[in-house]
Amino acid sequence: MDYSVILQPVINSMIWLLPAMLLIGLLKSPWAKGQIGELLVRLFAHWQLDKQTYRRLHNVTLNTPDGTTQIDHVFLSPYGIFVLETKNMSGWIFGSEKQAQWTQKLYKRTFKFQNPLRQNYKHLKALEATLGVSPEHLHSVITFVGGSTFKTEVPANVTQGIGFIRYIQSFQQPVFSEAEVVAMLYALQTGRRAPTLATHREHVQNLKRRSDPTAERQCPKCGSALLIRTVKTGPKAGQQFWGCSEFPKCRTMQSLR
Repeated sequence: MDYSVILQPVINSMIWLLPAMLLIGLLKSPWAKGQIGELLVRLFAHWQLDKQTYRRLHNVTLNTPDGTTQIDHVFLSPYGIFVLETKNMSGWIFGSEKQAQWTQKLYKRTFKFQNPLRQNYKHLKALEATLGVSPEHLHSVITFVGGSTFKTEVPANVTQGIGFIRYIQSFQQPVFSEAEVVAMLYALQTGRRAPTLATHREHVQNLKRRSDPTAERQCPKCGSALLIRTVKTGPKAGQQFWGCSEFPKCRTMQSLR
């Protein structure tokens, strides 16, 4: 019996089935979901925000005292600087402004993730240091894409879909001149790390190092060692953070992430 006649259809099916399965697996990965979410935001901004009014930069990596920080989107305008963090998530989202972690409930599964407002706070501080602007002119914006539903009340700057467009456009009081906006755009274009795969890999390594309790870390202010400490009293009792070993002489504190 010629088994090749029987096996050939199976082989032909596998030729396209295996690549299709690999592609589906890739699209479900956190990296791909993040890239798709950021692409959607770029498209929304392209359609809805005037390019001359809102100068934009995407995937901005800046140096920080403890490594690097990576910002999804920055919009520079006469009305302020808008720092946008994208979350491509589905299911129910639970969280409040002060919670360290938020919760995603997807069918019967539950996942914890860092409060995006806290995550974006580091981005704002990096931009503040790079541009030398007043923090009151820096605005944190979070947008969820992917069909998620908020099940708890969230601040106005936490949006869904194109909601970030309305939030950004709600600021109508000019605080920067056109020349200042152009100067800040140039400062970011020249001060950012090159948007390459090598930069991304280095940033990922920095994230792993910062979350590793055994990794050594230096205080960005005085150069002494940072130690993991635990809040003993108050509403944040039990939470851990990096604190300078020279406390109380130096009061530098950093989150674990």
